[in-house]
Amino acid sequence: MSKAQLVKDIANATGTSQQQTNEFLKAFTEAVQQSVASGNDITIVGFGTFYKTRRKATVGRNPRTGVQIQIKATNQPKFRAGKTFKEAVNG
Repeated sequence: MSKAQLVKDIANATGTSQQQTNEFLKAFTEAVQQSVASGNDITIVGFGTFYKTRRKATVGRNPRTGVQIQIKATNQPKFRAGKTFKEAVNG
């Protein structure tokens, strides 16, 4: 499903305009990104939790040349599905 289809479906379900729904979705995603980036988890009961993890630095290998390279440590955004979401997916 594309973002446009998601916006359309939410707008139809809530009786709001697609423009209002798009603005809401944009505000929601920005709030999640800012919160997780600052180290705060976001839990939506029944849906899931957005959180940040730290990936350690590792040594990798360039597949073309075989030369070892250092891969930097990075933060990774993660999502853990909630019970209700898992039940919906599994039928």
